Parts: sequence; structure tokens; C-alpha cells
Amino acid sequence: MASSHLQRWLTAIVAVPILFALVLFGGEILFFLLILAVVLLGMEEYTRMSFGEGHPWERWEGLLFAGAVCLAARTGDPRVLMAVVAFSILIAFMTYLPRIREEHFDILPVQKLAFGILYIPLMMSHIIMVRQAPDGVLWIFFVLVLAFSGDVAAYYVGRTFGRGKLLPLVSPGKTVEGTLGLFAGSIVCCLIYRHFFLPALPVGHTVALALAGSVIGQLGDLCESALKRASGTKDSGTLLPGHGGFLDRLDCLIFIGPFVYYYKLFLLP
Repeated sequence: MASSHLQRWLTAIVAVPILFALVLFGGEILFFLLILAVVLLGMEEYTRMSFGEGHPWERWEGLLFAGAVCLAARTGDPRVLMAVVAFSILIAFMTYLPRIREEHFDILPVQKLAFGILYIPLMMSHIIMVRQAPDGVLWIFFVLVLAFSGDVAAYYVGRTFGRGKLLPLVSPGKTVEGTLGLFAGSIVCCLIYRHFFLPALPVGHTVALALAGSVIGQLGDLCESALKRASGTKDSGTLLPGHGGFLDRLDCLIFIGPFVYYYKLFLLP
């Protein structure tokens, strides 16, 4: 446990400054390439969990469609994004037809692939569109503060005070006390961030974003945990020591990105 905790901190010490530097100084194109790389890695982890070592065709299709969806989001036109998503699912189904064998008549691979397209590249593409706004860099950092401050607070509050299990069948380590810490940590850190960097954002909207976003992020974490348990794996990968795979770090961002994007679009002046 101590070794895993140390690995967790060492990975964060290396990765977080690099991430912040890329967001702050890298420009929109470099940020897009960062999200594209993360989405492709997350999609590879998802297809490996879902299909195992077999189904190479679906695994390559998953990477191809994930890249296409991210490129569509880069255009900034939601119509292009929806068209690419629709045709990706259409093509995935059509290309499966010639591979059907009577003794193995099963369309579950198509369903898994279609879900993966919706779950990872489509949801994460909203992060790309958040960055495209005039104040996009500030909002990307808001999303990161919302996601990671609550995660850190939940981890340490849960370790120190956690007694009541939240959803033990899905994620045995999560506690009610840790979740309350997540809500409090997200609200406090988002208010501090808003004070220094987004003063035009009303306090009420900041609290609403932080509270609802932390709930949605926690649910994203639990949904990814359910995927892992369904596939019989503990972590989605091993590329991030102490954290697991990229999908383990994306879990809350996958849900928070669309929430913040649409909150800004429909509710902020």
C-alpha cells in the first residue's frame, strides 16, 4: 500500500507539471494532439478489456474511429462531429457482416465497439471544444481543478475517516465519507480558482458547477469501475504507476467534460 501510494505521488509530480505546461503554453494544436493521444490510449485499453487478445479487427477499428471523432471535434462544428460518430457506428456494423459465421453468430462485438466510440472519443471530444472558446485555457484548468481536487480530497478523507461503503459491489474502496470529502474539496478549490482566474463567473454558478460536476465525476469513476469489474480487471492498464492506466485517470473527465461544455453553452451568459 505504501509503495503504491509513493508511486501515485511520483507519477503525479512528473505528469502534472507536464500537463499544465502543455495546456498553458502548448497552444490549441498541441493541446488537441495531447487529447488525441490520451483518447487513443484510453480506447486501446478499453478494447483490450472488452475483447481480450482476440478481435484484432475491432481493436484497430476502435483506434481508427476514435481518431476520426477527435479530428471531427477539432473542426469546432457539432454537425461534423455527429456525422462522424454516426458513420463510425454505421461502418462498424456493416464491416462486421462479412465476418459473421453461423457457428459464432454474435453481434456483441459490434455493441461493445459502438459503446466504446460513444464512451471515450465522443465524450472526450467535448474537452477539445471547451479549449476552442476564447477563454478556453482558463476553462480547461477549471475542469482539471474540478476533477482532480475532488479526487485528492476523496482519497485522503476516505483513507482517514472512511467507514461506510458507497457501492461495494462496484468499487469496494470508495466510502460515503470520501464522497463527502470529494464534494467539499471540489467546491472549495473551484471557488479559489474562480476568485483568481475567473472572477466574472458568478459564485452561484461556480458552486453549481463544482457540486454537480463532482457528483457527475464520481459517477464517471464508478461507471469505469463497473466496466473493469465486468471484464475481470483491476486496472485498465499499467502505464501510470500508482494510478493504473489512462482510462483510470480519464474516468471522471469523460463525464465532467461534456457537463462543463453544455453548462457553459446553455446556462452561462
